[in-house]
Amino acid sequence: MNQEFKIRTYGRTELAQLYCPTVVPQSAYRKLMGWFSINPQLRFLCEQKQRSFNPAQVALIVSIIGEP
Repeated sequence: MNQEFKIRTYGRTELAQLYCPTVVPQSAYRKLMGWFSINPQLRFLCEQKQRSFNPAQVALIVSIIGEP
C-alpha cells in the first residue's frame, strides 16, 4: 500500500496522521506541531489558527522534513 504522496491541501490532522500513522489523531497532531515548533522555518505554522495547510505550505513542510 505504498502510494505516492501528492502536494495538495491537507487538513492539519490528516497530514499529521500521514507522518505518525501509529498514534491517535490528536497525538499525531501534537507531535507534528512539536516538530514545527523546534524548526525555525516552520515555527510560523504553529502560530497560525488554521484548519488546513495549503499546497505551498505542504510543499515547504515536505522540503524540510521529508515526505510522510
